Amino acid sequence: MIEYVLFDLDGTLTDSAPGILNSIEYALNKKNLKYSSREELRRFLGPPLTESFMEYFNLSFEESYDTVMCFREYFSEKGIFENEVYDGIKDLLENTEKKFALATAKPEHFAKRILEHFDLIKHFDVVCGSPPEEKDCPKSEIIERALKELGVCDKTKAVMVGDRKYDAKGAHDAGLKAVGVLYGYGSKQELKEAKFDFIAKDVNELKHILNSI
Repeated sequence: MIEYVLFDLDGTLTDSAPGILNSIEYALNKKNLKYSSREELRRFLGPPLTESFMEYFNLSFEESYDTVMCFREYFSEKGIFENEVYDGIKDLLENTEKKFALATAKPEHFAKRILEHFDLIKHFDVVCGSPPEEKDCPKSEIIERALKELGVCDKTKAVMVGDRKYDAKGAHDAGLKAVGVLYGYGSKQELKEAKFDFIAKDVNELKHILNSI
């Protein structure tokens, strides 16, 4: 039976899209970078921001990093709380007898503030995120660090829960099985192509999966 559950944050525990999109718009406008619609920016939900700004706006690493700093100007004050916990998540955390860790690509200090704001941090034994300097940090490294801090010796007793292909790849690279959630930001096709070991259509199904594997 699974004893340890590692969760992604955005699109898995909370619907953070409004704050992230508002922060991206703020950064793009400040840097005079043009985009066609707000809907177009949804592709930023999930991947590391530095990588996404480089890919979608043909920026150098230094230019992308500067844009991320603009993103954080808005996010750290407003965007971080333009966010809400998905229905059923608090019940899942309160009534599932597992040890929980957070493994997110979001900078760790932001992740902790969000968990504290929504009174979720009390459910987590470990919180692991990216370093504040926003260097590219593979999801597998964050997961490995979370496993180490949890004291996990047998990886068959742990599972990663997330909503994007990066979560599945990170989990598999770290030697874990992965559960994908369809209520987040990844499509059903993306989750299938990423070879998640289990896929939950909603939080109730996620709870059932975690209690049965």
